[in-house]
Amino acid sequence: MFHVKHSPVKGRGAQSGVVPTRFGLATREIDGDWRDHVQTLDGPPVKLRTTVTEERPKSILTFNQSPDVPFDRSINAYRGCEHGCVYCFARPTHAYHDLSPGLDFETKLFAKPDAADLLRKTLAKRGYRPKPIAMGTNTDPYQPIERDYRITRQVLELCLETRHPVTITTKSDRVLDEAGVLEALAREKLVAVSISVTTLDPELSGKLEPRCAAPAKRLAALGKLVELGVPVHCSVSPIIPAITDEFIEGIIAEVARLGVQSVNWIPLRLPHEVAPLFREWLAVHYPDRAGKVMSIVREMRGGRDNDPNFHSRFNPQGVWADLIRARFKLACKRTGIGKARFELDCSRFRPPEVGGQLRLL
Repeated sequence: MFHVKHSPVKGRGAQSGVVPTRFGLATREIDGDWRDHVQTLDGPPVKLRTTVTEERPKSILTFNQSPDVPFDRSINAYRGCEHGCVYCFARPTHAYHDLSPGLDFETKLFAKPDAADLLRKTLAKRGYRPKPIAMGTNTDPYQPIERDYRITRQVLELCLETRHPVTITTKSDRVLDEAGVLEALAREKLVAVSISVTTLDPELSGKLEPRCAAPAKRLAALGKLVELGVPVHCSVSPIIPAITDEFIEGIIAEVARLGVQSVNWIPLRLPHEVAPLFREWLAVHYPDRAGKVMSIVREMRGGRDNDPNFHSRFNPQGVWADLIRARFKLACKRTGIGKARFELDCSRFRPPEVGGQLRLL
């Protein structure tokens, strides 16, 4: 691992470039005196810049057989995520590129500009059977670079053209850029949107998820989607004990006031390199309670930092988990909000044109 004691890295979630050890890459440790010597010679470190590499994959639709997720296919238009959420369970995927799940994950991004064209070819294949496509299951489809690439927009337009159902999960109010498309999809029962709200405190949000939309903007986006008639869900996630759990009741009350009819929660997950990254984040931002937080996390995860098993990974156990579950249930009862099932219409799918010709039936 790459352990460095320093002041917070401004504008980023991870505090270092944690090197994956699962693949035998060399570990490194920087000596504090040497770091000071380098800064004396060269000045302070250069501000981290975000770079984007364009990928040209052969396919874009990923299928899964996981028994504890509500979708069997997904599209991730981007790898890595500039939002920089320190708790993001997708960080370890950057290790497959020999890149750090730490700072590399939020600064060295990959985009797939051909996503909509690849999806068009897949949907045109003989025998294709539609089920909702999930977007935002790994990295956020509305992270800042979507403003320039518009890949998510292109996919949504194709879904509207073909009457293909789609779901979106995001932490960004940029989803409102697609208000017209989303409204059209909603009229056809082809879309549902989930927006995650972790805290109501913008200062805490700035530490946890530094380049996400502020909590107030996410709440406003939820309210606007309700007005547009778009089926919308709020995920209070992840809940981090002794850090964000104090906001459970407040978030639920706010989204209920906005007319949101569906809400759930997901506990903090710390797979692979996310655990040391999160521990480092705690040491930098909350050293006074770092031990308490991790003690509760481990109590809910059977004595480990993370539980990777199907079903139980979303269903923590123990006294603390029961307490959070009871608080959440009571808050929902008080506000009259629950967890809705959004039934999307798969019956009117029509294969797209490819190369100017309709698919032969």
